[in-house]
Amino acid sequence: MITDQINMFFIIFVKNFRQNNIKAFETVIFLAVAHFFGCYNPKQLADYLGVNHQGLYAHLKELSLYTVKKLLVKFMVSMGAEKLKAVLSKSGSTRSRACITLSVDNSVIDRLGRMLRCTWSWYSGRWKKVVNGNDLLGIVMTINGIAIPLHLLFCSKQGRGNTNKPDLLVSMFELLIEEFKAHDIDLTAFPITMDSWFISEPLKKRLHELGFETVLVAGKGNNVFTIGKKKQKASEWKKEIKLIEEQWGISVPFKREIAYSPTFGRTVLYFYQKSTTRSYYLMDFSKKPMRGAEAWRIWEQHNIIEQFWKLLKSVFKIKDMRPQGDGLYVALLIKVVAYLLAVMLRNERPYFKMTITQIMRKIRRDLDLEDILREHFHLEILIN
Repeated sequence: MITDQINMFFIIFVKNFRQNNIKAFETVIFLAVAHFFGCYNPKQLADYLGVNHQGLYAHLKELSLYTVKKLLVKFMVSMGAEKLKAVLSKSGSTRSRACITLSVDNSVIDRLGRMLRCTWSWYSGRWKKVVNGNDLLGIVMTINGIAIPLHLLFCSKQGRGNTNKPDLLVSMFELLIEEFKAHDIDLTAFPITMDSWFISEPLKKRLHELGFETVLVAGKGNNVFTIGKKKQKASEWKKEIKLIEEQWGISVPFKREIAYSPTFGRTVLYFYQKSTTRSYYLMDFSKKPMRGAEAWRIWEQHNIIEQFWKLLKSVFKIKDMRPQGDGLYVALLIKVVAYLLAVMLRNERPYFKMTITQIMRKIRRDLDLEDILREHFHLEILIN
């Protein structure tokens, strides 16, 4: 079953790369498969097979940065398009239940080392302070409660790639829109959710120019709004506004307000009480304001991107692979392929409805890594 899913990656590779390096690509795919058997980097896999790990690294270095980045996008978009087509061909109620959204977020992978590309000082939400590491900006599609990454990009603070995140985000969306057009899918039909870091009027206008109509952004406490005749910070409004409980379609206390901001002009704010100690508000950057229940349902999906970051760090152990230079994207490619394989297996028996961790444990119990290597890969490629 796992080998059936592997074939999809080979088909995409052969279709998009005429002058391909099949040796390097097979090494990438096999390293991804090795994650299901507890091998998270080339050294661990080489020790498991009893071969020289330098041979694995030599094969990986044959992949150009252009090839690796293109492979990443092609694999993720192909998976996303397949999932979307399966849902969009169904009835309107089925599409509604799937709750398709595009979540934007960044995550810091804390690392140390001068030879690691894009390693600088970044603020980490996990540690609540500035740490050294890689800042990974991502666009993740959520569909039926599953996270499908569509575009992932490491941010840099120096060099030619030192572009601010809003510009990077717009360029990522431009690429994705074109990629999905090739699959006859209009990506701009789906709502976008973003954290408060991305709040800006220029970004709002550029997303509207790309064709996105629904954009929800978590608000900052220091933003100033005028509601009625009173003007104050959002942190003060959260304390004063009385939320209404048991409203239709919303499981938490909620209040919708029309406000004016010196920065954003007239805007719609949605105030929510998540718990007794946690409340927040959303800013509606959509072309047409939504009902509160609709905004809440869309924003509930945003947490799924956080689950994806946790899986990438804890289950697929992205920190365990520390290649130099452009190898940073090779490592990301391997981890993403491993994740996509796990997601694909969730739709197959006997893995249906299992968590990704449970799937990996079952494969480790039922299959043998060396048998997969001999049957579907060229063993001499990994030994020589």
